[in-house]
Amino acid sequence: MRYDFKNLYICEYNILLVIKQISEMKEFKRHLVTAALPYANGPVHIGHLAGVYIPADIYVRYLRMNGEDVLFVCGSDEHGVPITIKAKKEGCTPQDIVNRYHEIIKQSFADFGIEFSNYSRTSLPLHHKVSSDFFKTLYQKGEFVEQESEQYFDAKANQFLADRYITGTCPKCGSDGAYGDQCEKCGSSLSPLELINPVSSITGEKPVLKKTKHWYLPLDKHEQFLKEWILDGHTEWKSNVYGQCKSWIDGGLQPRAVSRDLDWGVPVPVDGAEGKVLYVWFDAPIGYITSTQECTDNWEQYWKSKDCKLVHFIGKDNIVFHCIVFPAMLKAHGDYILPENVPANEFLNLENDKISTSRNWAVWLHEYLVDFKDQQDTLRYVLTANAPETKDNDFTWKDFQARNNNELVAILGNFVNRVVVLTHKYCNGVVPSKQNDLPIDIAVLEEISVAQQLASQHIESYKFREALKDVMQLARAGNKYLTETEPWKLIKTDEQRVADILHNCLQITANLGIIIEPFLPNTAQAIQAMFGMSKCTWQQAGNKQILASGITVGEPALLFRKIEDAEIDLQVEKLHKTKQIMNIQQIQATPQKPLIQYDDFAAMDIRVGTVKAAERVPKTDKLMKLTIDTGIDVRTVVSGIAHCFSPEEVVGKQVSILVNLQPRMLKNIESQGMILMAQNADGKLEFVSPISTVENGSTIC
Repeated sequence: MRYDFKNLYICEYNILLVIKQISEMKEFKRHLVTAALPYANGPVHIGHLAGVYIPADIYVRYLRMNGEDVLFVCGSDEHGVPITIKAKKEGCTPQDIVNRYHEIIKQSFADFGIEFSNYSRTSLPLHHKVSSDFFKTLYQKGEFVEQESEQYFDAKANQFLADRYITGTCPKCGSDGAYGDQCEKCGSSLSPLELINPVSSITGEKPVLKKTKHWYLPLDKHEQFLKEWILDGHTEWKSNVYGQCKSWIDGGLQPRAVSRDLDWGVPVPVDGAEGKVLYVWFDAPIGYITSTQECTDNWEQYWKSKDCKLVHFIGKDNIVFHCIVFPAMLKAHGDYILPENVPANEFLNLENDKISTSRNWAVWLHEYLVDFKDQQDTLRYVLTANAPETKDNDFTWKDFQARNNNELVAILGNFVNRVVVLTHKYCNGVVPSKQNDLPIDIAVLEEISVAQQLASQHIESYKFREALKDVMQLARAGNKYLTETEPWKLIKTDEQRVADILHNCLQITANLGIIIEPFLPNTAQAIQAMFGMSKCTWQQAGNKQILASGITVGEPALLFRKIEDAEIDLQVEKLHKTKQIMNIQQIQATPQKPLIQYDDFAAMDIRVGTVKAAERVPKTDKLMKLTIDTGIDVRTVVSGIAHCFSPEEVVGKQVSILVNLQPRMLKNIESQGMILMAQNADGKLEFVSPISTVENGSTIC
């Protein structure tokens, strides 16, 4: 138990903190909470839930339980290159793609119980108008600069190429198939001009550089404002958010394009902008404004009044847009409030691998709701308890099972069920009257207010994982109290003592039914229904006598069920099959490169060489420095094979090496050639070597 002088002091201190926080919260007449717009090129997965939507929903439910005026808005982000790429692959229109996934996403949220005030979409005519008007306001105020730049152009397709329409060899790790904005093998951010041997993913042709004009938001102009607003004015922001903002600002902000050459999106509403649309990062956050306009005529009270508190819930990949770019846009416009907080989370991985929509490596929400019917709260619990609030975390099905069985079933569910069963067994299903409190009773009842106060403090600090621990600590305390007092042994000798014990346990249970509501709404509803409670407020919790004696308690029912090994094995096998399919598709889907002439092939000098020495390149995961005897010389080659082989395995191998490849620098090492490798269906690399040993320098023809 935590009932001692030290904890009494802590409790008093926490009460003062909560009073201070609530008074600060009441300074705002309204609250506007936004959740990052999910991209409509795939369904919602657990990474989205853990990073954005469950934390936002917990916060909003807490505000509503406190009687706050709050709007919670979101919507589908339906513009951008990945959607056009998906449409081309499937032979349909971008609108077909977004229509499909918008409905899946919207229904998944509804089935999961995420309660938005409005869920909109950015392909709506209203959003196009709001975004166009926003752009025109900034344009007329002279907030943009026009710049000409060279951009890759596909002459055969007669169009400029967005970054994702360009692929080539990564200059960082040497992997083929890197995109113009990122290498998915090593994770490096790239620009199209950095790619080696770039090709258009539309036609397979080599693109050419061509001049094009775009409009830019000069972030450097707003650098001083952002420095004062964030670095001086919002030191309370989460360290990961504040740190990333500081890094961007300290590094010097640069103008950022707000338009691009594309035929899918919000058209740039000025003369001379034919074939250009607003960059998706510019129009997407304006979707919050559109969604608010859709759900209330008084939308300006939420966006243009200092009495409203604006909070953005996002993932860490959106920090720069919501903390630097969007605030700069709002400031430049002049009519809108700025966010009070942006509690961004880190990433959630799946079974030690990065979640990826394009690779189908995810646990999709709509599929989970089919496989685990009526277990929304189990997923909410696991993703909150394991939330990536301060660092990337990993979701595994085994941990999901363990947390359900060992925590929800064995602690929370077990306590509530024991209390209700014993009440029906010993007190005819009625809350008994209490006569005396022993020290152990006083101590456990004190846990009620402590849990409510700490949970309140942590929710308002956006520490939802800690807040959930506070609630579960109350359930643990109740279990411990029930085990130590042993009413089943006392019933034959002291019925009144049993009544006192169960009275206290029922007070704990009823309080659990309230403070668990932001986290596990269905569970809270079930507990409240046992006592005839409904529409409970946060202020009602913490009351040690919330239940009056004589109230009839509902029949016992299990709040959670145990998840069996077979169910988890099925999910793990499903992921295993997904990975196999991904590996096969990755190889089969590699497009044929452009045709070459025989003379092009004949110009390649490929020889057999022997690896004399090998060592990993420091601070890289895949690069290995090889010393190879080519028969004509001994040279250095840097190869991306360190994730498949140790240096000891490589030394002595005969390899095929392209010796007349133009040297290039990789991690400050000059690589003087390229060795040939083959990749099998499971992604493993194999050397292309002669069957039997041959002399170094032997040519391959």
